[in-house]
Amino acid sequence: MFTDDVSPLPSDLGYRGPTACSAAGITYRQLDYWARTGLIEPSVRGAKGSGSQRLYSFRDILILKIIKRLLDAGISLQQIRSAVSHLRERGTDDLTQVTLMSDGASVYECTSNDEVIDLLQGGQGVFGIAIGGVWREIEGTLAELPSESAADSDAPGASVEGDELAARRAARTAG
Repeated sequence: MFTDDVSPLPSDLGYRGPTACSAAGITYRQLDYWARTGLIEPSVRGAKGSGSQRLYSFRDILILKIIKRLLDAGISLQQIRSAVSHLRERGTDDLTQVTLMSDGASVYECTSNDEVIDLLQGGQGVFGIAIGGVWREIEGTLAELPSESAADSDAPGASVEGDELAARRAARTAG
């Protein structure tokens, strides 16, 4: 359960909002609301006015997917905010060794099989989310979706191969 072998985070890539939504299984409206309320903000590049594109990191999308799973399990947004804040403080490297457990009201962090068993025996655990499994799922999904290099994305008219809309905008402003 806790022996997940995952690849290191890609540090130079960012994903636009629609790609992040697709990978996390959420709507753009949810993504926008969560960004505006500070639940999850894009760590590669935030919105800088009209027409700018937010870029989300792999870790951001991982947390979006975890938020989605917690919401689907009936956890309140207040409890989710608390859990996300805790995950942010942990850092990235050992997130794959964490299983989030919940009783439907509170969220618990387990980092060993013994902790999971203790929680279940105490009658508190109803469901769990193994973050390493979510990590691998996101990796597979993002491998098929367009990404941007964080360095190239600041250039005006920068487009991504396969991003037809950005290519049309660049052609329109150039011509």
